[in-house]
Amino acid sequence: MHALLRLLLVIVLVIASAGPASARRKKGHSPPPVVHKRSDAEIEAATKLQVFLDRANFSPGKLDGHYSDFTLKALTLYRQSRGEPVTPRPSTPDTAPDLNGIDMGSVSPVFIQYTVTEADLQNVGPVPNAIREKAKLKALLYRDAGEEIAEKFHSDEKFLGELNRGKSGGVLKPGDQVRVPNVEPFELNAVKDLKPGNEIAPEVATDIPDEPEQKPAPNSEPAVAAKTSVKVDVKTNMLGVFDGDKIIAAYPVTVGSKQTATPIGEWKVRGVAKLPTFRYDERMLKHGERSKNFHILPPGPNNPVGVVWIALNKRGIGIHGTDDPNTIGQAVSHGCIRLANWDVVRLAGRVKAGVPVSVH
Repeated sequence: MHALLRLLLVIVLVIASAGPASARRKKGHSPPPVVHKRSDAEIEAATKLQVFLDRANFSPGKLDGHYSDFTLKALTLYRQSRGEPVTPRPSTPDTAPDLNGIDMGSVSPVFIQYTVTEADLQNVGPVPNAIREKAKLKALLYRDAGEEIAEKFHSDEKFLGELNRGKSGGVLKPGDQVRVPNVEPFELNAVKDLKPGNEIAPEVATDIPDEPEQKPAPNSEPAVAAKTSVKVDVKTNMLGVFDGDKIIAAYPVTVGSKQTATPIGEWKVRGVAKLPTFRYDERMLKHGERSKNFHILPPGPNNPVGVVWIALNKRGIGIHGTDDPNTIGQAVSHGCIRLANWDVVRLAGRVKAGVPVSVH
């Protein structure tokens, strides 16, 4: 009799413990799926496509060795630029797309060895977290050599660390060699020598006033339509540069939030400011209202607007770089249009005052 009672008790306990587990499974708490560990060959193949697109000025954003969303968007726009049919996306995430007709053989090698220089370390300096402390500096440089080398080669900093085990950015010194993607390097020291179509003084970026609307003179001939134009798609987070009706370059962007939305409409480029300063006004950033409580942040790659400000004919709104390329397409801006520093420099070389910018 006692044995039977013990058996019944065991059965009850088993059922009681199984019930909640079953319920947890029904609520979506099943074990996480097994993540496919990619081989070195798969990582190199994905990076090869990213390098190809970056070289073609159809930027995939940060290079990270994945078939990312921006990589596939850039591939689609590249095919459109060549008049080729758009191929469907792979059904499985992070899977190689159809590359038929793409000259992947032009990318060789995919990776190269780069030697850290003394000049690299001259661009490294303190970057405090507090805005008040940042405002006291003469420049907002790179935190360490790793951040600089990653940006120089258009790369995700974590990916660069994976390519160079044991060589963290904080310990890199002149003469050290690192493995990097084979792209045209972004040179911070060359930004000051950039020759944009129309350069404007590096004023406080967000303080450049509105450009007054210019009315045509009586009996004047209609203006010739601009050949170069820029179109920003706020839904896909992609910026396209057009020659007439043909897209000739594309870059991933971040646009504004619902609270501080990027203004939809037709605008024009006023000019390009290199290495701008930035008026940090928390009330302005959060609510769109200027206050007297602000800080002027110095220029540099870790300035919130990056190394280039392309002013539009609307005060406070521009196309600019960033202090964090990881946020491109992943977070909202405060109304402006934000690109990675290496991309905004390339864009600045393609535009001048009067170029139309359509935000839609």
